[in-house]
Amino acid sequence: MTQVLGRVLVVDDDEVIRRLIAVNLQLEGFDVEMAVDGQDCLDKVTEIAPDVITLDVMMPRLDGWETAVQLRKSPETAHIKVVLITARAQEDDKTRGAHVGADAYLTKPFDPNEMIRVIRELAGVAPLSPPSPAPLSPPNPP
Repeated sequence: MTQVLGRVLVVDDDEVIRRLIAVNLQLEGFDVEMAVDGQDCLDKVTEIAPDVITLDVMMPRLDGWETAVQLRKSPETAHIKVVLITARAQEDDKTRGAHVGADAYLTKPFDPNEMIRVIRELAGVAPLSPPSPAPLSPPNPP
């Protein structure tokens, strides 16, 4: 059994994108839970206790901007790392993301490898290093 790298709550109203993000993170070794919108996220977050939340911006009921604000307001959730993953790519949107307390901002379509790198970093997991052409020490046997 491989070690779980951390828990991620994936929040997106688009089922295809939600599953795409979840599968990529599960393959990487993360425990993944899902929510369909901001309200669903807030309803589940304390029970799930994620290390990182990926948060779409444009969602019904409660959008990602307001969800991030609510997460930051609560002492129970203020410490959770938030990655906004959205089609909103204007500089004003990125500035607003920082203003609402997002730790990272990725635009759709996103590179799954970049998403994994960002989430690993925010979860405190050692980054994946590219293979070195000349290792300094021999690799450990399996």
